[in-house]
Amino acid sequence: MAQLNVNGRVMLHDAEPDTPLLWVLREQLGLTGTKYGCGIAQCGSCTVHVDGAPVRSCVLPVSAVQASQKVLTIEGLSPNTTHALQKAWVQLDVPQCGYCQGGMLMAAAALLKDKPRPTDADIDAAMTNICRCGTYNRVRAAIKLAAGETRADLGIVHVVRSA
Repeated sequence: MAQLNVNGRVMLHDAEPDTPLLWVLREQLGLTGTKYGCGIAQCGSCTVHVDGAPVRSCVLPVSAVQASQKVLTIEGLSPNTTHALQKAWVQLDVPQCGYCQGGMLMAAAALLKDKPRPTDADIDAAMTNICRCGTYNRVRAAIKLAAGETRADLGIVHVVRSA
């Protein structure tokens, strides 16, 4: 059995060395928040952190992750969804279908760790994930909100949806 340090816990798996990390997380460790999207590292639905850096887990062989490295998935971002990004995502109604949002949040978390007050250019460079619903403007606003900008700074007006 091989070991992975995932979300602060040592977990065991028996996957073949060339198995993508995504499938080990989902199928062997039961962490299904990380999604399969394209399988070629383009869409970002599978984004997780390895030692704090965002990686596309659909193409990363599990053998490339050493037992000493720390893997963080969307389930480990915060134990009770109190991360500033998660709060901003909810407050601004970022997701529509929600499929890509785990990967989006993980990419955004890595961005804010490196650049606590990102510019639009920083966000554009870091957020290469694809959202089929096109919520990019809300993603940008949520990142800025989580970085400490106020709703007024963002020019956001609350929209009430009817049922």
